[in-house]
Amino acid sequence: MNTTYNVLFLCTGNSARSIMAEAIFNQKGRPNFKAYSAGSRPGGRVNAHAIRQLEVAKLPTTGLRSKSWDEFAMPDAPKMNFVFTVCDNAASEVCPVWPGQPMTAHWGVADPAAVAGTPEQIERAFRDAFVVLERRISLFLSLPLASLNSLAIKQQITEIGRR
Repeated sequence: MNTTYNVLFLCTGNSARSIMAEAIFNQKGRPNFKAYSAGSRPGGRVNAHAIRQLEVAKLPTTGLRSKSWDEFAMPDAPKMNFVFTVCDNAASEVCPVWPGQPMTAHWGVADPAAVAGTPEQIERAFRDAFVVLERRISLFLSLPLASLNSLAIKQQITEIGRR
């Protein structure tokens, strides 16, 4: 495999969970990883609560945008090594064929954007989603990828999604 691994996080709207995962991964995974995010039906804007959660965590938000997964199925797109779905809708949709046949796994996370309630309840939902994503990404980054075969890596990333 490459010395730099490309990772794509997918969610239907690409406004919250996949965006937060992209930002977390780009901070924690550098210089060996580059993360991206996209959606099957992107909403066209990043959720303000997701941006706020990233700012609270002191993660960069510059350049984050809601975009279609079609961008990453194009011939000139970066070749993905890993593709993770973070919402149940995206996991059940028919995904494009990704150049290079990356390893895929489902890391379902409750949708914080679907929470209705007080500002505190909404803030907690985004914080909870962030914590789950950060924990899974940290576990993934602790894997000795260079010394594992493809089947072992696939088993490990699937197991991380259950935590």
